[in-house]
Amino acid sequence: MTLLHHRAEGPASAPPLLLGPSLGTSYALWDAVAPELSATHRVIRWDLPGHGRSPAGLIDAGATVGDLAGLVLALADSLGVERFAYAGVSLGAAVGMHLAVHHPRRVDSLAVICASAHFGGAEPWKERAALVRREGLAGLADAADARWFTPGFTVPRLVRDHREADPAAYAACCDALAAFDLRDQLDRVTAPTLLVAGREDPATPPAHLREIADAVPGAALVEIPGASHLAPAERPEAVLTALRAHLGGDGPRGMAVRREVLGDAHVDRAQARQDAFTARFQDFITRYAWGEVWADPTLSRRERSLITLTALVAHGHLDELAMHVRAARRNGLTPDEIGAVLLQTAVYCGVPAANAAFAVAQRVLSEKSDADSGTAG
Repeated sequence: MTLLHHRAEGPASAPPLLLGPSLGTSYALWDAVAPELSATHRVIRWDLPGHGRSPAGLIDAGATVGDLAGLVLALADSLGVERFAYAGVSLGAAVGMHLAVHHPRRVDSLAVICASAHFGGAEPWKERAALVRREGLAGLADAADARWFTPGFTVPRLVRDHREADPAAYAACCDALAAFDLRDQLDRVTAPTLLVAGREDPATPPAHLREIADAVPGAALVEIPGASHLAPAERPEAVLTALRAHLGGDGPRGMAVRREVLGDAHVDRAQARQDAFTARFQDFITRYAWGEVWADPTLSRRERSLITLTALVAHGHLDELAMHVRAARRNGLTPDEIGAVLLQTAVYCGVPAANAAFAVAQRVLSEKSDADSGTAG
């Protein structure tokens, strides 16, 4: 076996996204994030040599991050992936930065998570490599939680992966980190770049990510409270939100469509009422209802309003009906056209349903200003 072990998820026709792990972990680091990303991407997550199920012999002592990047490109080539988005954690992020600098035509976008452009210098990594070659990984694995997570948090699967990694391959990865320093090359990164810092990360504190953000043209930085070094495992929802926005998901487009159809005032009120309990639902409807369905150009917005009014009458969703009568006016329907839709619902949905719908529509249409009114979410 000459390729990195990997797992592919999501439609083969979707844009490819490669996910890189940190030192001592396997692709299980992405377990709480990858399935969600696979809804919109062909997600390919891989194991470092000697980690998970990747062969230890893929690298030797004195390896470099460039060597690891070469293995990732070989994997991508074997899967027929020419260009890809890339996100990585720590050493996996270093691989992504190397690819963005030295193989810019392969990288569509880059996300650097809990990483550094130099990882604190060479000596600590040389010392760790020597320790592992001498004593193995048991001692380091025992202290993994303190290095990786905030107090009281753990992911047993990742600690087990650390303990079971091949010591020689792990030490070779330490050699790669010891030799890694891209500080004077970061301005060569042309891919859209996101930096994600764990605010409680002792290994690569936020200052290291800020250094990269300051050097990479146009880069954006997100700091995640309550996250240490393995943010995708400890704070997966926060990492997922940042990655979705960065990867050009439907959130930004969905919000624009939502505002165009429902009006700024309505959306602002809905956003103001949002709290931790409703945040995921608001994100869901923005991405799915507005970013995918309403943004689909197959039907015009007028046509979608006609369909939506009928569906809401059929199910008796009168609060939503009021909101979408206003939306229908924004989408160009006249009061007569709205009335014709409701009259047809009397035939197919029943007279009582249509009667209630006419009462709601009459009230909404009599409002002095229907463009920016609304009560629903």
